[in-house]
Parts: sequence; structure tokens; C-alpha cells
Amino acid sequence: MTTEVLRDAHSASAEVLAGGALEVLRGGGSTAVVAAHLRAGAQEDAPAVVQGEEERAAVPGVAVAAGAVRILGADVLAPYLLADGVLLPEESEAVCLTLLALPPAPSTLPAPPEGPEPAWVRAWIDWGLVSVLARLDPAAASLPLSAPPGPPRCDEAAPRHSPASGEPGNGGCGEGWVPWSLRMGRLASLALPGLDGPVHQAARSGVLALARGATRALLRQDYATAARLVRWLAWLTAEGVTLPLEPSLLTSEIALRGGGERCMLDTAIACRLLGLESA
Repeated sequence: MTTEVLRDAHSASAEVLAGGALEVLRGGGSTAVVAAHLRAGAQEDAPAVVQGEEERAAVPGVAVAAGAVRILGADVLAPYLLADGVLLPEESEAVCLTLLALPPAPSTLPAPPEGPEPAWVRAWIDWGLVSVLARLDPAAASLPLSAPPGPPRCDEAAPRHSPASGEPGNGGCGEGWVPWSLRMGRLASLALPGLDGPVHQAARSGVLALARGATRALLRQDYATAARLVRWLAWLTAEGVTLPLEPSLLTSEIALRGGGERCMLDTAIACRLLGLESA
């Protein structure tokens, strides 16, 4: 199977899984979302792909479903954190199964630009999932995972598109707020109560950059990115941090105009963090 087709299969599966988590967060549906998603995946395979004269074997649907769990990270468990739900044993076992089937990325991976960004982001998403699972089910704490290195520093004085630089003698110039905020958006599954680490410290010190990034994404009608960044702003509000804008207004706009289950899940989580009715 080609990388592109497999990526699409994982993305589609993640959308379905996000819809299940969203339904639970809103007070409906089965509370064993991950377990149900893996069972459904076991009943179907991702389509085979023909390349020239060779047909690649179909990827087992359960493998795609497990990959979707790892894409969403801690968000698959967000309803239990935000709605004070009890994590069912079968749900904990299902999440543990995905962690055993797809071992977490090494937490020693260097942060960009020294190391590859996708692998580093994956390590942080894995850290969030393992951390929330251990909090909800102490018996699952047998899967310890240390926090990866923190993100590059955002420099408000740097040009907004300035990339992170690992070169010595950089004169203290950090990363511009555009690439920095986009990376924080990819780490939005960490914006949950009870989680704290270097990425969260970066969010506290980058309030203006997050606000700029969310506003920019909304103006560009990139609602998925806007929802992720507004979620960080909602998390900061729950932490008692003063913001340069009103996140509830952005949340309402995204809920009205955004689309896709993952976007709506991010929006609903932001609503819960802000103490609003779920979008």
C-alpha cells in the first residue's frame, strides 16, 4: 500500500474515532469508544493498492484503527477527563493494545530543528496518551514514558515566518510566531486538564503568538488549525492566564463555520475548558 493511500486510510479512521469521542463528550453513545473502534476495524481491511503489475496486500483494518487511536492521542480519553467519566476496563485494555502494537516514539528524540519534527511531534502525542491513561487507570502506569525535549522558543521580535535555528551564534533570535503556532496546533491533544510539561510552559510564554495564530487561521478559513489553537487558548483560560482576546468568540465562530469530526471535537473540548455548553 502506498504511503499516501495508507495516510488517507488512517485519517479517515481518525475522523470516525473523533466522532465517537465527540458523541460521548456530548453525553451520548457508547463509553467504550476505542474498544468499539478496534472491533469495527477488525471486521474490515483497508483496500489493496495496485502498483504497475504488482498488487500490494490490504492492510488489516484493525491496524488502521489502532493507528487512528495514536493519531488522536489523549483526545480519545478526553471525555473521561472533561465529563468525570469512569474509564471502563475494556477501554483501558484497548488503548494499551494500541500502545503495545505500535510502540511509542522515543522520548529522547531532539526537538526541531536539530531533529525531524514529525517524529518529535509523535513522541509528544504518545506522551500525552500514556500520561492520561495512567491518570485514569493507575494499573496502566506500567507504560511509563518520559517527556520529550521542549519546543523551540517563540520570539515575538523575530520575523513572523522565521524558522527555528539550531545554529550557534544566532543572536538569541528564536522562531517566528507563524511556524511556532502551527507546531503548537499539531500538539493540541496535550491541551487537557492534568497534563503539564515543556509544551505547556511554551504555551504559557507564547500567549500572544497563540492568539495571533488562531486569528490568522480563522481569517484564512483554516478552521481545523483555528480550532486547535483556540483550544490552547481555552486551556490557558482554565489555567487563569489573561488573554489578549476572547476565546469564546472564536470558539463560536469555528463551531458555526468549521467542519469535520476532529475539528468539532477540538471545539467541543475548548467549550468544556471555557465552561461553555458543548458546541
